[in-house]
Amino acid sequence: MKYSLEYIKEYLNILKPDEIKNLLLEISLQDLIENWNTLTPEESIHIFKSLNLEMKVELINSLTYKEQEMILSELNVENIKQLLNEMEPDDIVDFIQSVSHEVRKSVWENLSEEAKKETLFLLKFDEDDAAGLMTPRYIAIKPSITVAQALKFVRKGAEEIETVYYFYVLDQLKRLIGVVSLRDILAAKDEQIISGIMETDVISVHEDTDQEEVAKTLETYSLLAVPVVDKNNVLLGIVTFDDVIEVIHEEQTEDVYKMVAMGGDPLPYLESSVFDLVKRRIPWLTVLLIVGTITTNVLHHYEDIIIGAAFLFMFMPVITQTGGNAGSQSTTLIIRGLATEELYFKDIWKVLKKELMVGFIMGLGTGLVVFIRGILLPPGISVYSAFAISLSLCFVVLFSTTIGAIAPLVIHKTGHDPTVMSGPLMATVIDVFGLTIYFELAKFMLNI
Repeated sequence: MKYSLEYIKEYLNILKPDEIKNLLLEISLQDLIENWNTLTPEESIHIFKSLNLEMKVELINSLTYKEQEMILSELNVENIKQLLNEMEPDDIVDFIQSVSHEVRKSVWENLSEEAKKETLFLLKFDEDDAAGLMTPRYIAIKPSITVAQALKFVRKGAEEIETVYYFYVLDQLKRLIGVVSLRDILAAKDEQIISGIMETDVISVHEDTDQEEVAKTLETYSLLAVPVVDKNNVLLGIVTFDDVIEVIHEEQTEDVYKMVAMGGDPLPYLESSVFDLVKRRIPWLTVLLIVGTITTNVLHHYEDIIIGAAFLFMFMPVITQTGGNAGSQSTTLIIRGLATEELYFKDIWKVLKKELMVGFIMGLGTGLVVFIRGILLPPGISVYSAFAISLSLCFVVLFSTTIGAIAPLVIHKTGHDPTVMSGPLMATVIDVFGLTIYFELAKFMLNI
């Protein structure tokens, strides 16, 4: 019988400590993580204390900082020391930067001298840069040693190293001059010299490289880890793939927030207070409200036209919604192209040419649909009036598609995040210009 966390939770009060520990040995880390939020604080503390040390480390690195803080506050000094000694330096730094001052002080006091030294070294760097993501634990070898010596060296300290997939070759000044994969080491003869099998064209990132660029480097070159160097090419540490996965998740969350006009640092929803949610939403909502009031000015300007041809007012939602959707489609495609480095600002003319063609065809298609709908369905407007509306929609879609594609490229070129031009902001801008195109063209064609 395979036990689950739900089973242990149900019988937690009647099981003996040893029985709980034995049952937890049969539960996977995935089961613990997926069902951890079903536990009460008391249950989570009880179960965490019953886990073996290896599982404790793996689990605590997967929990939110609030949950980590709660657990550490309930552990005794000896348990805290054991846990921290097993954690990676970069994980400790992330934790220290996120918890309250009281817990931070407790963590610091329970770190070993070596861990304190590593932590202080990492805290010097910006957490959003490559150096802020790296671990100072890596395999560094000299180019003059043999393969047998390299393997002997690694066996001695393998437990202290985060990844053993790459051997980094340094000169006497600790500058990175080469790299050897574990596969190449195992395939080489024991007497071969490292300098003879190492790769000298090393893919690396600088200490101030943005974390998003680090993620792209690992993805582009299919690396499990990438070395971080300073301006003198001295090796400072390495960024591993598991840390980059967290970065990708954070960046995607930030982009989603921006695309729906929300600011602030991404936080789990259930950990966010009502004030936090309001604080993240209301600034952009206010900006969009102010920008959106320009639509009122547009309607006021064309008040006489609306009174003279009331059917134009009925088709306004069709114009704004279709234009907004067309613009958002283009924006999303271009932002994705920029993110994957498929597109650059130099491609702006190619993009403009293609989107003009796309916008024209989509405009004709949507215009034909609204033309037929205007004649056949209520309010049953005249053929000429339906033609005026459909032609207006054609131009609105053409404009929306074009501006939706060009705006992200221009914003990205200026060094800003193009995701701010997607979602609500793009829809609001298109509403203003779309309605202007709509009424001006209707005014011209219908002689209102």
